[in-house]
Amino acid sequence: MRTIFKVFYESIIQAVQALNANRLRSFLSLLGITIGIFCIIGVLAAVDSLEDNVRGSINKLGDDVLYVQKMSWGEDPGANYFKYLRRPSVAHSEYEAIKEKVRNLDKVAYQVGVGGRTLKWRSNNVQGGYLLAVTPEYLDLMNFEFEAGRFFSPTEAAYGSPRIVIGFELAEALFGTVDPIGKEIKVGGRKMEVIGVLEKSGESIINIMDFDEVILCSYNYARKIANLKQNVFFSNSSVNIKAKEGVNLEDLKAEVRGVMRAERRLKPKEEDDFSINQLSIIANFLDGFFNVLNVMALIIGGFAILVGAFSVANIMFVSVKERTKLIGIKKALGAKRWVILLEFLIEAIILCVIGGAVGLGIIALALTILTQVIEFDLYLSAANMVQGLTLSVGIGIVAGMIPAIRASGMDPVNAMRH
Repeated sequence: MRTIFKVFYESIIQAVQALNANRLRSFLSLLGITIGIFCIIGVLAAVDSLEDNVRGSINKLGDDVLYVQKMSWGEDPGANYFKYLRRPSVAHSEYEAIKEKVRNLDKVAYQVGVGGRTLKWRSNNVQGGYLLAVTPEYLDLMNFEFEAGRFFSPTEAAYGSPRIVIGFELAEALFGTVDPIGKEIKVGGRKMEVIGVLEKSGESIINIMDFDEVILCSYNYARKIANLKQNVFFSNSSVNIKAKEGVNLEDLKAEVRGVMRAERRLKPKEEDDFSINQLSIIANFLDGFFNVLNVMALIIGGFAILVGAFSVANIMFVSVKERTKLIGIKKALGAKRWVILLEFLIEAIILCVIGGAVGLGIIALALTILTQVIEFDLYLSAANMVQGLTLSVGIGIVAGMIPAIRASGMDPVNAMRH
């Protein structure tokens, strides 16, 4: 064991000497390893960050929620245009039927888009707000957090009070530093009272909609100011259903499907004219996308690493040649073959680990900068770092094996004559 530690220590010193002996050559040789690790681990780190964001979005919105809608998340609407065009929008009466007849649901809410509206307060005007009519249960299903104020009460919803909750960016643009709660504003020319401001939702891969620019009002109030029965192709009316704890989502889906078919009086042989969506549909689609990115990283980084491996092998062959006499002396003094082999193999591994560590450092710096620029959380996880260093060790073993075998197999007499 003591011999192994001594060999390891000497190999570290020799690796450092090899780097200092010809810095330009060492830099160019290790550049391939650095670029290869950067390509592979960089993409893997980005993909892992995106996947974590997707999973976090699903957990936040609830992976036990079904969305009964006109459109399907799992199909291309362009390829099935006329099928979707003929479909009726999901109606409020269907929400009431599901609420009454489906036993395995915990909560159910209804939402329907009213459309874009301009907000006005005093001399300030803000465009781009989207008025969304919802039922009171919507608050619990979407897990909203409030920057200020509250959601409208069941009583306010039942009587259709002109009270609204607005998104963070709308409130900031309209009121600035002024407290918006209790202020009366005009939305599309109609007076409404702001009773709540949603917390900033920020960047997320999966968003049902951009709640930073939303205007939430009760469904009963929206009925007074807009025609909600209009059948529009791109209608976003939806019944959102949360399953009871312990209920299988497929069982809930089958129950909801039965109620919807009964409400629409579809015959047994007729196909559904509605879609029951869930967030896992989007997540599964993104999984395939992430897999493609991983394969691309392996291909691109693989070529760079291959070049780097040859470069490291070249350094090791030169190192063997430069230390031929020293190898002969060591073997003449009794150094075993495995000691010489291990010495050069460890040196190659150390060189590759240095190149890999530099690559990981560049990745960490790049991801930190990108996080600040795009306001999206990208990070280099401990697992990615272990993968990078493990890959570097593997490259070192492959690149250093042949030079190490060649060095360990030298005849001591011929080596000393060199």
